[in-house]
Amino acid sequence: MTRCTYLAHWLVLAILLFANPPSSIALEVETLKIGAAAPDFELPGVDGKTYSLSDFADAKLLMVIFTCNHCPTAQAYEARIKQLNDQYQDRGVALVAISPNDPLAVRLDELGYSDLNDSFEDMKTRAQDEGFEFPYLYDGETQETSRAYGVRATPHVYLFDAERKLRYVGRIDDNDVKPPASHDARNALEELLSGKEVTVPTTRVFGCSTKWSDKRESAQESLAQWNQEEAELKTITPEELHTRLTQKSDKYRLVNVWATWCAPCVGELEELVTMHRMYRKRPFELITVSADELSNAKAAEKVLDEKHCSATNYLLDAQTRDDLFEAVDPAWQGALPYTVLIDPDGTVVHRIHDSFDAAKLKRVIVEHLGRTYAEQN
Repeated sequence: MTRCTYLAHWLVLAILLFANPPSSIALEVETLKIGAAAPDFELPGVDGKTYSLSDFADAKLLMVIFTCNHCPTAQAYEARIKQLNDQYQDRGVALVAISPNDPLAVRLDELGYSDLNDSFEDMKTRAQDEGFEFPYLYDGETQETSRAYGVRATPHVYLFDAERKLRYVGRIDDNDVKPPASHDARNALEELLSGKEVTVPTTRVFGCSTKWSDKRESAQESLAQWNQEEAELKTITPEELHTRLTQKSDKYRLVNVWATWCAPCVGELEELVTMHRMYRKRPFELITVSADELSNAKAAEKVLDEKHCSATNYLLDAQTRDDLFEAVDPAWQGALPYTVLIDPDGTVVHRIHDSFDAAKLKRVIVEHLGRTYAEQN
């Protein structure tokens, strides 16, 4: 190979790597420096409007907070973000929140503290549920704004003066789940509103890393890995099942009764598998109970295998249907599908006497598990 050919070869390779970076190479961004001008943006908001810097031109100060739906740290700060907006909007401070994450780059097991992902539609739900009275913008499609600002984690605060020069960047305060000792963003606001220099212009951030689009492949790889897990179906007696569901545990148990001949039941299994993958790193487990006859065990196991349901799966060795009803929940009237959430004490805390709404069920699960580390502990 001649020297020219060799150089040409590596030039082509470099171009290909630049255009299609391998997933193992993490996207590196540089956080905006103090004194830098605010990068402009044109982003859709959950209220149906499109926003840019000019929409906040009348504000004395502009606070841009990058946050998201799924991150437990970001969730822990939502009340404080709303409080900042309430307390400073009449003092000439405009606050805007931006979600930097590519929703397709978020793994299911990163959603363990949330009933919502980081899609634009779910952002609308989150804003409505939490009563956001400030713009909540979506940058997950191109992430150009997030790269320009150099977002490291959620939440990440950028405070700009009247000339839209960066005067503070970092955290909201020094603790997400305990009373903070250092109110860094608030201190910066007060100093700028008083015409002073910001004493501490930069602080470290703490939270979930930005989900750049180069993590999409990792998210897909995790799905492929989980799909390789074995879906095992075990036979159990009514007495054993009743004990399994009512005894004290260190976990919440989501129990779903289904059958191969019940189309809505089979249709729900994919959503149940998603919940299993989202919440199983927390004190949670999914238990499915097949109402099929023992003679149909192979068919039931085949369905579970096709749906990649690697949860705890039982087939009841019962003499009568009443044995099944009593073993699962005496309050069950018999219709399929049937779903219950059982707390660690063995008490049913939620019942669904029909097909479930996946979004509502995930919300129930998260409300019982707790959305933040503080609630969990």
